[in-house]
Amino acid sequence: MSATTVPAASAAEPTPIDISQYNTVTEGKATILFPKTNEVFYNPVQEFNRDMSIAAIRTWSEIRRQEKEERIEKKLARETDPEKRAAKKARLTEQLGFKDFTILEALAATGLRSIRYAKEIPHLRHVIANDLLPDAVESIKRNVQYNEVDENLVKPNLGDAMHVMYQAVGSNQKYDVVDIDPYGSAAPFVDGAIQAVEEGGLLCVTCTDLAVLSGSMHPETCFGKYGGMPLKGMFPHDMAVRIVLQMLQTSAGRYKRYIVPMVSLSIDFYLRVFVRVYTSAYGLKGAAGKIGIMYECSGCHAFGHQVFGKMDYKDNGAERHSPATGPPVNTHCDHCGCVHHIGGPAWVSSAHDKTFVRKMLEHVQANESNYGTFRRMKGMLSLALEEVDYPGYWTMQRLTNTLHCTAIPIKDLFSAILNAGYKVSLSHTGPQTVKTNAPSLLIWDIMREFVKQNPVKMENISETSPARRLLSKEPTQKIDFTRHPDAQGDSKRFTRYQMNPTANWGPKARAGKKRTAEEEDA
Repeated sequence: MSATTVPAASAAEPTPIDISQYNTVTEGKATILFPKTNEVFYNPVQEFNRDMSIAAIRTWSEIRRQEKEERIEKKLARETDPEKRAAKKARLTEQLGFKDFTILEALAATGLRSIRYAKEIPHLRHVIANDLLPDAVESIKRNVQYNEVDENLVKPNLGDAMHVMYQAVGSNQKYDVVDIDPYGSAAPFVDGAIQAVEEGGLLCVTCTDLAVLSGSMHPETCFGKYGGMPLKGMFPHDMAVRIVLQMLQTSAGRYKRYIVPMVSLSIDFYLRVFVRVYTSAYGLKGAAGKIGIMYECSGCHAFGHQVFGKMDYKDNGAERHSPATGPPVNTHCDHCGCVHHIGGPAWVSSAHDKTFVRKMLEHVQANESNYGTFRRMKGMLSLALEEVDYPGYWTMQRLTNTLHCTAIPIKDLFSAILNAGYKVSLSHTGPQTVKTNAPSLLIWDIMREFVKQNPVKMENISETSPARRLLSKEPTQKIDFTRHPDAQGDSKRFTRYQMNPTANWGPKARAGKKRTAEEEDA
């Protein structure tokens, strides 16, 4: 075919790449060219994020495909004529398709994530790799070419992320997976993402402003961005995850949609949540019973939560939704007499779907060679699988510091809780955490009994200290420290918590400012 008969876009040969201008970075099955001028950035610490994302999307795609097949079987079961049944099966199976889902990476930077998605996730129709910066889009095109990926599979796109997502609203071009991984807060992108994701699709959200979300600085900023007040005392990272889930549900509710969290994680300096999004006025009715207020004592850090709505049944079996009653705490703490801090609104229902987490863990175990961070993936997912389904957690440091006592062995504390008939686990957010459905009274009774066996010097404790008020009371129940066989879960076999991978690790500089390596060192 002569050049004049070929469209210009197809006729153009790819521009040869001068490798001397780039550093190469290999991650998974992708190798990207990292410009020495730094107009886009690469953060190796985020490999874990990308590995987890690939595993989550693959797990979701398998579940979604199975759901489609089950719907086909139900439709076929209603057809009694053998010939019509065969014709319908062929038609429905064709609709199922081999490459049957799409991904939007709204903030793609170098395109590394999109290229990995294309090379490592089966049954993918295409992924839109979008970025606002022309330099980033050129980098995506260059890396797509270098990795020999068809541009019909990874489609570089220059555009504002919100505009791209809003274009999908009201069309049949919604995305099965929407991935938002910004520098900082994801809040500005959530409204568009919630509307752009397909029915039953997967929404993947990263927030790197964890200092704001955990309440360690500017709680008013957190409330302004996310619509929730953080609590930085006992369980800041759990609270951060739940504030983001609340924000997603609040946004979804405006469009008669609701979320179902698959796995929700606080990791290093960021958090990453994976939720499925559905449209249903009936499903939305349950949202008030999944969002609530958290109360945390300012003295001893005992905590509780109060949902906004409750549901019971009428005599005819119909559901009746009404405001919940409360609050669950008194004006002053029952344990130490201090006032409470109020946090939220926050998501107080399940942060993980245990079936999904189990399937995801099984996938990682069966495909370890595909993931550079598989050891940590197995540890994190095992912790999430073991986590007690209850908002908040205690920390060993806070418990012992409050009473000015020596550290209670965590196995003794876990055993006492289990022997009392309650559930307990570590939290994935960090070591020396105690996640339990046991009431605060039991926790302090356990600590009082421990202090009886390991006395503190009361003369060193202030008369107004919460410790003096707590220790002035006798335990209200018998405490059994006998070692319980479930006092340590199966996750202990894996790498559960991240060690500092490099010096000065953490978020990198915001993309967009061109600097040479020499300028960086100057």
